[in-house]
Amino acid sequence: MYTTDTIAAVATGSGRAGVGIIRISGPAVPDIARQITGKTLTARHAHHLPFVDDAGQTLDEGLAIRFDAPNSYTGEAVLELQGHGGPVVLDMVLQRVLACGARPARPGEFTERAFLNDRMDLAQAEAVADLIDASSQAAAQAAIRSLDGEFSQAVNAISEELMTLRAWLEAALDFSEEEIDFLSDPVFKQRVRELLEAFDSVFERATQGSRLTDGLTVVIAGVANVGKSSLLNALSGTDRAIVTDIAGTTRDVLHEHITLDGIPLHLMDTAGIRLTDDVVEQHGIDRAEQALASADHVLILVDASQPVLPETHRLAKLNAPSTLLINKMDAVESSVKSALQDTAERFKEATGAQEVLFLSIKADEGLDALRDHLIQTAGRDTAVEGVFSARRRHLDALQRSREAADAALNRLNQGDMPELAAEELRLARSALDEVTGRFDTEDLLGKVFGQFCIGK
Repeated sequence: MYTTDTIAAVATGSGRAGVGIIRISGPAVPDIARQITGKTLTARHAHHLPFVDDAGQTLDEGLAIRFDAPNSYTGEAVLELQGHGGPVVLDMVLQRVLACGARPARPGEFTERAFLNDRMDLAQAEAVADLIDASSQAAAQAAIRSLDGEFSQAVNAISEELMTLRAWLEAALDFSEEEIDFLSDPVFKQRVRELLEAFDSVFERATQGSRLTDGLTVVIAGVANVGKSSLLNALSGTDRAIVTDIAGTTRDVLHEHITLDGIPLHLMDTAGIRLTDDVVEQHGIDRAEQALASADHVLILVDASQPVLPETHRLAKLNAPSTLLINKMDAVESSVKSALQDTAERFKEATGAQEVLFLSIKADEGLDALRDHLIQTAGRDTAVEGVFSARRRHLDALQRSREAADAALNRLNQGDMPELAAEELRLARSALDEVTGRFDTEDLLGKVFGQFCIGK
């Protein structure tokens, strides 16, 4: 049991509501319950009664439910006071709870205690926050799978297999002088193949879940007056960006969040990249280039009637993958359209774009194809079953573990120092255990739970 002091917080959202909940967790819960309600509460029963101050005056009335350790969310004694959801009355009751011996909870501290008391592992704890923040039904379903332990079970199965293979390898080293060749056993090689397949399966499901959780940051870039703001409005279904025929209208980076087929996209409309003497516009261009540096994907927009512009080649140094969009196809003659394909290929080569799409934002042509392209780019694959929520740190740990396992297997195949192969398997398991928190550091826990809301 992770024993500490007693914490309390409002566990429901801010603002007016029909019901508001105050959650208390820690060793002082029985005493606080008696002071607040004047009664000794039966565990796991809902008691309807008043919540009183130190003079016995009623502050609010509602339901009080007590949970004994370890059968609670945090694994400690827990009290939930379910009263009216007005901010003032909730604060009055909370101040009373704090006066009775609790302290304000830090963001995520209830779930942190659940992790430290072995009520859930780290991946499940993060899934709690992912479920709260889910921006689509698919993301919520993925978070529930992780909260139920599907992600953790898959990771733990690989971790146990890594330990088994390492033990097998250690045995081969211990009996190297005997006439027993463990490493040539076909069962050993089959288990190695199955391990790699398990890695690939988990990584695929986790990558899909990471897209559902984190989304994709897409920057719309190009020279002035090619339709960047119109594209932002068309994709978001809003009039978020001002659209005019005047070059340099967009002076700052505009942000819009949308969801396509369950994938959250963070769209960024940037100032037109061109040479200018306008100081304010130049600041906007500088910010546009900063946005490009942080992009997961870039949509490079050009005008079909003026596709060759020197400034566009400033986009050729992008670090992120990009798609070339040729806009205003409705404004060019049919005889010109055939020549645009050759121009598009040259631009594709110059900018490093992965794909070229033709569209007319004004005529609403080609936008459905662009949406499908963004979904594909974001990695949405309906063929991947059992997707669970995951984060970039999970993918990093899985990748490092897979690389270490690969290094070990390569050494074994080449007959190169099996002692080092055993060490690689140890490193692979160590990296993998970071996902569930078997191996953790204080800094990691602080970063994970510091992103939670207070009361959870």
